[in-house]
Amino acid sequence: MSDRVEISGLSIDLSLYQLVEREIAPGTGVEVAHFWQSLADIHAALGAENRDLLNKRNQMQRQIDDWHKTNPGKININKYKDFLKKIGYLVPEGESFQVSTDKVDDEVALIAGPQLVVPVDNSRYALNAANARWYSLYDALYVTDIIPEIGGCKKTSKYNPVRGQQVIRYVRDFLDQAAPLVVGSHSYVTQYKVRSGKLILVMGDGSETELGRRECFAGYRGDPDEPSAILFKHNNLHIEILIGEGFYIGRGDLANIYDVRIEAAITTIVDCEDSVAAVDAEDKVLVYRNWTGLMKGDLTATVKRVKESFERSLNPDPEFTAPDGEVFTLPGRSLMLIRHVGSHMYTDTVTCGGEEIPETFLDAMITVLAAKHDLLENSSRCNSRCGSIYIVKPKIHGPEEVRAAARLFDMVEQALGLDRNTLKIGIMDEERRTTVNLKECIRAVRERVIFINTGFLDRTGDEIHTSMEAGAMIPKSEIKSSKWLLAYEDWNVDVGLEVGLPGHGQIGKGMWAAPDNMASMMEQKISHPRAGANTAWVPSPIAAGLHAMHYHHVNVSARQQELALCGRASLDDILSIPLLDGRDIKESDLIWELENNAQGILGYVVRWIDQGIGCSKVPDITDLDLMEDRATLRISSQHIANWLYHGIVNEEQVRNVFKKMAEVVDRQNFGDAMYQNMAPDFDRSIAFQAALDLVFKGREVPNGYTEAVLHPRRREAKARAQR
Repeated sequence: MSDRVEISGLSIDLSLYQLVEREIAPGTGVEVAHFWQSLADIHAALGAENRDLLNKRNQMQRQIDDWHKTNPGKININKYKDFLKKIGYLVPEGESFQVSTDKVDDEVALIAGPQLVVPVDNSRYALNAANARWYSLYDALYVTDIIPEIGGCKKTSKYNPVRGQQVIRYVRDFLDQAAPLVVGSHSYVTQYKVRSGKLILVMGDGSETELGRRECFAGYRGDPDEPSAILFKHNNLHIEILIGEGFYIGRGDLANIYDVRIEAAITTIVDCEDSVAAVDAEDKVLVYRNWTGLMKGDLTATVKRVKESFERSLNPDPEFTAPDGEVFTLPGRSLMLIRHVGSHMYTDTVTCGGEEIPETFLDAMITVLAAKHDLLENSSRCNSRCGSIYIVKPKIHGPEEVRAAARLFDMVEQALGLDRNTLKIGIMDEERRTTVNLKECIRAVRERVIFINTGFLDRTGDEIHTSMEAGAMIPKSEIKSSKWLLAYEDWNVDVGLEVGLPGHGQIGKGMWAAPDNMASMMEQKISHPRAGANTAWVPSPIAAGLHAMHYHHVNVSARQQELALCGRASLDDILSIPLLDGRDIKESDLIWELENNAQGILGYVVRWIDQGIGCSKVPDITDLDLMEDRATLRISSQHIANWLYHGIVNEEQVRNVFKKMAEVVDRQNFGDAMYQNMAPDFDRSIAFQAALDLVFKGREVPNGYTEAVLHPRRREAKARAQR
């Protein structure tokens, strides 16, 4: 047991206590003793309720299991709904209402654009995400597969001017769409200049033209006759043209343009949960220290390159001159939201009477105290210009739990001297009980809500676990096109529009999981703004820059107005369970499904357990890198657990496939000096045993969550490493 501090009936890890005392509390006006007493008060007031709500989840799950056992075969949807209403799983829907959240930054309320999710325990990643508010389109296109490597366009170690010209042509075509000219194309502009507050574009033949929509000209930098930058605004997003003949690319450009930067990651979820492997006080201190650095604006990280290293920090706000001559700045960084852990997580970092406290209580108190530096303008880099703190709540089950989160926020605000509703809430719509009661969940926090979203992976994991007794599920690859999932995606947007979320918050869509497959992303992810979502998750700053173009192609606000006239998606469809219903699966398809799931589980778990990496690019069974986190782990482990339970596969098959795939994963990680092979000594590999536990204990763990397996196994691995 580490050194502890005893105060206010709490036992606190010394390193955490010192972090609060020395780094977080100073400058906030909050005394350390008051802080810990307030946490003790919160635990006394809300701790039992948290346990009761978790017990209610388990009780409802047992009731659902029993119902399926006594009602085998084809499900009568009306009887099923009556049953869900009887047990309180499906609650009555009240009268119409509109959300009234105020003091919301434009990035959340008005601007449609990409959203990054970044693990807060990695300072370099966190800084990269925060700084991804602006991204070079030239860089993003040059290094990805959007420009095919044909006809001399191969990516080379040195700049390939042939490929560069294809990139430039692509960007000029994009500018013609986002900021079209009265006559001609940006491809033939030789000079941009500002005259009497208007943007004048000189063409190759010496003629002059203007923008087709003059309001798109938002500003410039430098001399009006020879500006160094031109700023466009379209669909509430900015595009910056950088001009300078002294730069390599600019010397060969008709207009001396050397780069085009796009406003990219408008918001970033700084994550304490799914993408983080934080299992003890040591890990949590790192999480809280990095978040504090982001809120103070002084977080730095050393970036090492082959021949050099440098310090990365938060970008400043860029300055421009408006058409009327006034000087103004734009945000240089993504607006940051903080995602806490779910209410099912408990921590021994702080205990009360020898019992662990809900980790979400600790997250709330410490991350909000750190964010108070931003509100008090102690920070050198402003986050919220409206004085709000944005908290995303995951793994939440229904309106009761949303109301409990609101009570927690009330107490945190009172404890830390904040106005009521300073803390805004984002509701992760990733559990079925939240989906079917989404309107009532939003009603419970109608003055605080700033975010709802859909997430295929966690939502599907919950779908499988909730309906485990109903029967064997269809293959995972078929679920994305199943009736319930399509209805769920539409339902989320429909309800968000119905309660007036636009203008107050975000309606979001889930992650693009293949960070190296940007060509496909550009083809497919435009479906998210077309569906009425004003944000969607992307896996990297590069992907944010590329996905931002979709929000220039689609006016999300106009699309939302169209969709608001349509009816809501079908609840019956959402409650339709994706069962095989006796359908046979070909042996080859069955083996492929099992191997694909097992390889994905192992590839992620081995890094989580052995190296504490909570989110990373993991090669799939075909060696394609995919972004993996606990959500991907949940769906894969639950799917195998379901097939095992219903006899589609047997235990021996599963063990043999996991051993076979462990050898594949070992091969894929060859050359990683930190990697520890799982094969052939499977019994000694903690990571391999954890992967098996996720499947064989998949029915037992509440809601199919993976933390009950991962956390103790990670602690075991850390203890072994210290011996």
